[in-house]
Amino acid sequence: MQTLFTRGPSATFRMAVLVLASIILMTVDHRWQSLEIVRSTLSNVIYPLQYTIDLPIRLYYWSDEVFSSRQTLLEKNRQFAARHLENRVQLQKLGILEKENERLRELLSATPKITERLLISEIINVDIDPFRQLIILNKGSNHDVYRGQPIIDAQGIMGQIVHVSPLSSTAMLITDASHAIPVQIDRTGLRSNAFGTGKMEQLILRHLPHNVDVQEGDTLITSGLGGVFPPNYPVARITKVERPAGEPFADIIAMPLAQLDKSREVLLVWRNNPPEKADNSIVTLDEKEPTQRTADDTDIDKNTNQQSEQNKPATQQHEPIQ
Repeated sequence: MQTLFTRGPSATFRMAVLVLASIILMTVDHRWQSLEIVRSTLSNVIYPLQYTIDLPIRLYYWSDEVFSSRQTLLEKNRQFAARHLENRVQLQKLGILEKENERLRELLSATPKITERLLISEIINVDIDPFRQLIILNKGSNHDVYRGQPIIDAQGIMGQIVHVSPLSSTAMLITDASHAIPVQIDRTGLRSNAFGTGKMEQLILRHLPHNVDVQEGDTLITSGLGGVFPPNYPVARITKVERPAGEPFADIIAMPLAQLDKSREVLLVWRNNPPEKADNSIVTLDEKEPTQRTADDTDIDKNTNQQSEQNKPATQQHEPIQ
């Protein structure tokens, strides 16, 4: 009878033989690199099988890339555009901060050493009335701002405070039609009064005779008279001098040095002996110079003008700041 199953070596023996053969093959290959040709041949034979097994995964990634690449590119494009916009905004802010820093440094470097206290303030509004030249600052009585206090920028005198509230204040520019400031010519020391004309780029000097020593290009500085503006601050530069025949006085026009319509930051100046913080009453200063005062309404100004006209000669009448 023929047997169905033949008895061979046991499984343990076969495993031991295979392990021993593997060790021998690894040792031979490591020392003499004799199986490199066999390994290369087997790799070429097995590669089609590996590629076939990996094909479904490759097809999955390829299809996912094809169908999602457009949406991905659009999303990345939006992200890059947003980031680019943010960077441009940051660059703009950087440029603005650099310019603001330069303006503040100019303000500090342009201040004479005679002043004891300074405060930087920002212009937050401008009066839209074409007949008034007023600006609103973000500092008020809580910051010890007082009526009649001068304001300057990096180039020169801008004006003075005419109204004060706790958190803000209103300043009148030197070119306002109702403003006057005592000045002197830097070259000769001649004193005069510079009156506003209502035009942002123009001041006039009144009541100067034909033979006065005034030339185009002369610089006007504050004389310090009147007790409001500290002395030796630049005010304006003479741009026109005419001596019309038959007229008793010369026509002299000056241009303010301060950037009245461009400055964003101004300096509030306290003098060495500043006046007491005024309430809403009228501030009247030296009678020998143009009136540098403030009032709440035009009725008070009219009454004050009538009283001053009765007590002073016609050549010494002053124009009020309204």
